[in-house]
Amino acid sequence: MNTMSGYLQRSGSSRSNSVVSKPFSSMDPDINHSSTPLRLFVDAKKKVNNIYNEMATHVDESTSFIKGVPEDLGVVSADVNTKIETFAAQVEGIREVLARDHMKVAFFGRTSNGKSTVVNAMLRDKVLPSGIGHTTDCFLSVEGSETDEAYLQIQDSSERMSIKSVGQLAHALHSERIANHQNTIVHIFWPKSRCHLLQNDVILLDSPGIDVEPNLDEWIDKHCMDADVFVLVSNAESTLMRTEKSFFHKVSERLSKPNIFILNNRWDASAGEEYSEAVKQQHMERDVKFLVEELKVITEQEAEDRVFFVSAKEALITRTPKAPSTPDSSGPLAEGYQARLFAFENFERQFEECISHTAVKTKFEQHAKKGMQIVSCVQGMLDEVHNTASTKRSSCIEKRKDQHDRLEYITQQLKVLSTECKDKIKETAELGETKVSAAMTDEIRKLSTLVDQFDKSFHSDPLVIKIYKEELQKHLESGLGRNLDQRCSGEVMKAVDVVQTEMTDNMSALLPDEVRSNIGGMQLRRRFDLSYRLDCQHLFSDFRENVDFQFSLGLTSLMNRFLGPKGTTAAMLGFANVIPRPMPPAGLPPAAATNQDELAVAVMTGLASLTSKTSVGLTLVIGIVWKAVGWRLLAVSGSLYGLVYVYERLTWTNRAKERAFKKQFVSYASEKLQLLVNFTSSNLSHQIQQELSGTYARLCMEIETTKDNLHKEIVALEDESQKLDSIMAKSKVLRNKAGWLDNELARFMEKYIKEE
Repeated sequence: MNTMSGYLQRSGSSRSNSVVSKPFSSMDPDINHSSTPLRLFVDAKKKVNNIYNEMATHVDESTSFIKGVPEDLGVVSADVNTKIETFAAQVEGIREVLARDHMKVAFFGRTSNGKSTVVNAMLRDKVLPSGIGHTTDCFLSVEGSETDEAYLQIQDSSERMSIKSVGQLAHALHSERIANHQNTIVHIFWPKSRCHLLQNDVILLDSPGIDVEPNLDEWIDKHCMDADVFVLVSNAESTLMRTEKSFFHKVSERLSKPNIFILNNRWDASAGEEYSEAVKQQHMERDVKFLVEELKVITEQEAEDRVFFVSAKEALITRTPKAPSTPDSSGPLAEGYQARLFAFENFERQFEECISHTAVKTKFEQHAKKGMQIVSCVQGMLDEVHNTASTKRSSCIEKRKDQHDRLEYITQQLKVLSTECKDKIKETAELGETKVSAAMTDEIRKLSTLVDQFDKSFHSDPLVIKIYKEELQKHLESGLGRNLDQRCSGEVMKAVDVVQTEMTDNMSALLPDEVRSNIGGMQLRRRFDLSYRLDCQHLFSDFRENVDFQFSLGLTSLMNRFLGPKGTTAAMLGFANVIPRPMPPAGLPPAAATNQDELAVAVMTGLASLTSKTSVGLTLVIGIVWKAVGWRLLAVSGSLYGLVYVYERLTWTNRAKERAFKKQFVSYASEKLQLLVNFTSSNLSHQIQQELSGTYARLCMEIETTKDNLHKEIVALEDESQKLDSIMAKSKVLRNKAGWLDNELARFMEKYIKEE
């Protein structure tokens, strides 16, 4: 620190004729200061601001991303939404603080110790008023201005007051409206282009004398808590006073190991003194002891590099630019001024290194750590979102596969069950048809019994017969329907119920549980009754009864008996050739049967022909018979024939007429009902098919609904899977960017903050 050979070799000039040559200095504002230690803070500030700008963008993107995730996906919790908004506010707040962060040095000392002169010397210009006496009555903060004009602002005021000279500034500072209180702070904005300290975000804070202000605690709380370096400007002509020590004791109590430099100013007064070195050593020992033993802020070796013996006035004189025609009024510089100038520059170098490292640590370390915490938390949130989305996507894909497999299974099973159900429906319908056909045929055979059960009174009057027929038809229709229902319905309904149950059980297995529990209502939703409607009134509408007396041995009766009603009618009309011939009885040879039939037909046809043509034929026949058998036999036969006729005629009562009517009706109804056997059985088969097909159709509809729901669910799961894919991709990008920001902050800590 005391070695001057290097500096003297650079200087090589001395003061003569009251003109001082400006020594070369690395602190010259005209020189490029890219290598100055202050660049550490500037570079660190630029770097951390860039990182926080990226963080702000990243947090905004993350916030928009997380806010944009649909709530129904269940990927983002409410806690994540709240936290991400908090982080966005924190990042924005830190960015605002970083934009205002700067390096700050505070100058303290007793009145007239040269604090303002030291500030001016460091600024290389007469910025602050200085001179003999108490000149600084309030706090003055010299800050850099981006403009080329100097101006000042009073505390808590946005008004700018332009200043063009030191005298104007001194006048302004001493005006009543500004310097009304020593605790007031005035911000002086000086063009950055005039001083490299201001260019590198250094703020210099000048203070009133600490020996005139009793409330030092308020000073410290308001102006010193954010200071990176403190410079104690003492008077080299005296030792450290109790007031000075008390102030820095208070600073040390509030701040953990503050950075303190001690400038023993006005050391030019010792020039030429015989014991100057001894005095200097004495000051050094006391200052080191104060820093090491009393304040305990640094080690003894570090303390020796924090104490300097300078002359701020000489440094200011040599650094202040002068116009060539301006006379030098400062007087000659004292002997050994080069050494004092060197000591001042050495102080500046040590100061710049200290304040840059300290400011970087104090201003940016906590922000960097906080940024790492924020980035880590955001990365954790994004990782949580990514993992949750990944888990849900895997579950979604698995569920979609299960639903797709289930849809395929239901489709295949429905085909198999449809074939089975159709076969069972057909089989059941055929069973019912066969059952009804057999039962109805049997009931037709027993029709006479059912007709005989009809006991309404009978009379041959046409009107009575008409009513009697209507009642008999109703009785027959009701009885047949009742008998068929008793014989067929129970068994058929049981078969239908079995098939319905089997269909329901088999097909409901393809339905979801919640639908299956309600499927029982599909089986026989309405009461299913088999219908045997015969409509006898219309069926027998063309029935024509014959209740007139018919002698059983009369010619017409005999012809009806042998030829049937149709054959008799044809014979009576002379159409013997169209009389149908019955099948030969079983057991007779075909030839014999044919001969007998032909003989009977020939006899009866001839007899009818004779009778119908002329009575002469009858006489001829009687004569032939008379001659053949004799008159006695013929008389006996005629008597018997007459007796039979009389008997039948006498017994032809209403009862006999009723029996004849019923017999005719049974014969007619049997023939007509026989035609309805196939129709009725087919109708019942259709009813069975309709009922079972209805149940089958309802079951198929439920299965189709289930298939549609499965298809919709598969589509929804596909859409959800795509959304989750998008969320995973976006969260991965943001998570990777968070990792990059974390690495950037870690590199920042490693480069600018980590202690060697």
